[in-house]
Amino acid sequence: MAASVFAAALAIGIAGAASATAGDGVGKSGTDLGPYEIGRSANVEHLKNIPHSGPLTGATGSDLAFSDGKAFVGNYNGFVVYDVRRPSSPRMVAQVSCPGSQNDISVYGDLLFLSTDSSRSDDSCTSVPMPATQKEAWEGIKIFDISDVANPRYIKSVETACGSHTHTLVPDGKRVYVYVSSYSPRAEYADCKPPHDSISIIEVPLKSPTKAAVVATPNLFPDGGYTNTSGCHDITAYPAKKIAAGACMGDGIIMDIKDPVNPRVVERVTDTVNFAFWHSATFNNDATKVVFTDELGGGGAATCNADIGPTRGANGIYDLGRDRQLTFRSYYKIPRHQTDTENCVAHNGSLIPVKGRDVMVQSWYMGGTSFWEFTDSGNPREIGYFERGPAPSGGGGGTWSSYYYNGHVFSSDLGQGFDVLRITDRDLRKAAEVRMDQLNVQSQPRYHVR
Repeated sequence: MAASVFAAALAIGIAGAASATAGDGVGKSGTDLGPYEIGRSANVEHLKNIPHSGPLTGATGSDLAFSDGKAFVGNYNGFVVYDVRRPSSPRMVAQVSCPGSQNDISVYGDLLFLSTDSSRSDDSCTSVPMPATQKEAWEGIKIFDISDVANPRYIKSVETACGSHTHTLVPDGKRVYVYVSSYSPRAEYADCKPPHDSISIIEVPLKSPTKAAVVATPNLFPDGGYTNTSGCHDITAYPAKKIAAGACMGDGIIMDIKDPVNPRVVERVTDTVNFAFWHSATFNNDATKVVFTDELGGGGAATCNADIGPTRGANGIYDLGRDRQLTFRSYYKIPRHQTDTENCVAHNGSLIPVKGRDVMVQSWYMGGTSFWEFTDSGNPREIGYFERGPAPSGGGGGTWSSYYYNGHVFSSDLGQGFDVLRITDRDLRKAAEVRMDQLNVQSQPRYHVR
């Protein structure tokens, strides 16, 4: 995600949050929307918006995780915890100031993990920026104890090469492994020199989390990978299937993770025509398909317009065979053109657990939240949406992640804060019966659909 978009999103600030609730907006979308005007399909309801506040005011919202009816929302200045057992009335439980982009977030039991991918003066929550050229600079993973969720306690840090842009949890009995993705090495960086075709794997003993340490740094691309590959942006593990999908800048990969300390690449694909930056991945529930996203323009460009077209800055849908080989089937991109001032591209989403169908909800920055189906992997289609119109100043922003959890969709907006949505399709009602205690989307669960 481009730094210029962060700055623009912060400039938008809270001012848009109030105006975003004006009007009904049913049937309106894209270039027909006025500044911050809400547009939505008739089957999507907007239940709540909570702007950034306190130490997180003016900072950029990032990813989400869920546990025990709580939503844990990352932010470049820290994170916030909401009680979402009453989705239409979320209640703030805790707010933690701990600057360090992106603060990609996940939870497991009583532990919370944050990614720091900005070079800092030290590993504390009071650190300040420090150039990566200085050896004493720090970036990596921070671990919090959330056994008292109202009072999270910072207990451990683990430094990793090139920091931690994102991370993925792979539980393994009495321990959890953290796959750390990072990229963009430079010769002048003290702890992030090229080549950097590896990930860092941290072992966290659940009974002694302060003993967490890097135990492996497997090289996923011994041949250097495709032209743009110098690390991975994001990895989605499917622990129940012992596989993972990696979006590694220039390559999409499938890994065998039966031995979680020694992941093995078993398939690799590239798209030299339409994909610019392999960003993230999502399996369908049967693990017979994978959706890879292309973050064309780094999240900072207006790519949802007629000039860019329907196959760039889109999702690539692949069938995944029993032999773990990938076969490309089609692209999916939102069918609603956005203005040339709106950053818009495929970003983070999750499955909606429906029996016999592959349905997903997904963020598209200022393209909003899209509900779409890929049961027929060759013919995906949008079935609902929610979005806001362009910023009055012409700046960027939009929704970073949109995830389905226990009957509702929760969205983290860069500048506007925390949104709660509901899709009302009769055909999707049974999805609400699939209840999850914990959800880390990048550690994809096997849903017991009904």
